[in-house]
Amino acid sequence: MNWANESSSKDFILLGFSDKPWLQTPLLVLLLISYTVTIFGNVSIMMVCILDPKLHTPMYFFLTNLSILDLCYTTSTVPHMLTNICRNKKTISYGGCVAQLIIFLALGATECLLLAVMAFDRYVAICRPLHYIVIMNPWFCLKMVAFSWLTGFSNSVLQSSLTLNMPRCGHQEVDHFFCEVPALLKLLCTDTKPIEAEFFFLGVLILLIPVTLILISYGFIAQAVLRIRSAEGRRKAFGTCGSHVVVVSLFFGTGIYIYLQPPASTSKDWGKMVSLFYGIFTPMLNPLIYSLRNKDMKDAFKRVLPIIFFYKK
Repeated sequence: MNWANESSSKDFILLGFSDKPWLQTPLLVLLLISYTVTIFGNVSIMMVCILDPKLHTPMYFFLTNLSILDLCYTTSTVPHMLTNICRNKKTISYGGCVAQLIIFLALGATECLLLAVMAFDRYVAICRPLHYIVIMNPWFCLKMVAFSWLTGFSNSVLQSSLTLNMPRCGHQEVDHFFCEVPALLKLLCTDTKPIEAEFFFLGVLILLIPVTLILISYGFIAQAVLRIRSAEGRRKAFGTCGSHVVVVSLFFGTGIYIYLQPPASTSKDWGKMVSLFYGIFTPMLNPLIYSLRNKDMKDAFKRVLPIIFFYKK
């Protein structure tokens, strides 16, 4: 028996912090601010990367894709969360839950792979600079990005199918803000150990393998940077990679905490807060991290934003 046959006509109840009504208003304000910053920050990065010819390089091509991902990632959950906070009946339709689950999983997995691609780009730029243009040619960059997107959506379809084809015996209350695998697994009325084992294996593929490749890439980068005699050269090299390391640490750290341990072992409220962090606040922080820690981005903003906002014919 699958979920669609069992209760496709029923809405799910998203509990969120329903047992803590005093948190509703602060959460509403926090979500509004973070979503506004996310939209403005990621749209600004996309516009600057597209409009400034000096940023037409593989690194900023990948950064543009990351901004698109983050924008869609938060939009798949935040607007509905804001609506639910403002009303007494905090529900989501079956179709809406399925769509949210598929999109959230797909974009999250794609971001994991894209961050690994960005680490490889930095490895080639610093460790093999003379071959950079040959290796990171436009066609190769396009294929790596396409692979990330296709693999992310394939993983999403697989995980969503596994989750939605399990019986839940009429359970409708999702103890979360949105439809996410760990919360949905708690609705199942059958032994979840086999499906948890399958999800753990997929989590290793999507989370641990990319983060391992990232760590290897930055191990080689660190060795190469330490061989640079110039202090200015070392500072510039570390500065270029520093923003990416921060983003990777925030995203993978929280994602591994949620997806690579059994749902039952996760504290109810702490799991919700961690999900909010990597699903909503990390996409908000990414543009700030990349723009504030990256000299090329700051210079590009100075060149492009005045043209956008103050240009007169």
